[in-house]
Amino acid sequence: MDWTAVELSLRLAAATTAVLLVVAVPLAAWLAFSRRRWTVLVEAVVALPLVLPPTVLGFYILVALGNRSPIGRWWIELTGSPIVFTFNGLLIASVVHSLPFAVQPLMAAFAGVDRRLLEASTVLGRTWPSTIVHVALPLSRAGFVTAGVLTFAHTIGEFGVVLMVGGNIPGQTRTVAISIYDSVQAFDHAAAGRTSVILLVFSLVVLATTYTINRKGRPAWPRP
Repeated sequence: MDWTAVELSLRLAAATTAVLLVVAVPLAAWLAFSRRRWTVLVEAVVALPLVLPPTVLGFYILVALGNRSPIGRWWIELTGSPIVFTFNGLLIASVVHSLPFAVQPLMAAFAGVDRRLLEASTVLGRTWPSTIVHVALPLSRAGFVTAGVLTFAHTIGEFGVVLMVGGNIPGQTRTVAISIYDSVQAFDHAAAGRTSVILLVFSLVVLATTYTINRKGRPAWPRP
């Protein structure tokens, strides 16, 4: 078991979840409540990582953050080191790749909030951001928890995007998914099997937790 890769994956998943929960709340609220025609285009861009192959997404992120790009050159001037093939590059790639897993559950939860409560809050003098934070978000706790759980689990299992942007540097960018791939390439199927079983159990626990949260409060079928 490559515990260094496990620790790196857990740290990456925790950082990605923290960033996305901050970013996803206002974005999901705007997408859920906006009536502008081009909102659909923004929603499609947010959901793009769901259908785009991870290697394609990773390639575009690699080009955008590379040393020859404006962002890459700015980062080198600021820190003296490149952003690709580092933990910071992995974090940016993971945030982009996991964005729909945070935004979509929150959008569904916000869409289920009674509009009359939101209108009452604004009539009583609250600003729209304050209404989202103090009214809509507390009523969308299940969606918020689901977004966090799915984002964390999805980041743990990322492979294509992190490999493209971070490479395979032990202790720096080598995640648990890449560790499994390396074990298979080295014909160490026993090590790959042990790590895969842990990820399988983890995924089942995550899904069971998510479904349990979503089932709470659902109306049951009436019994005679």
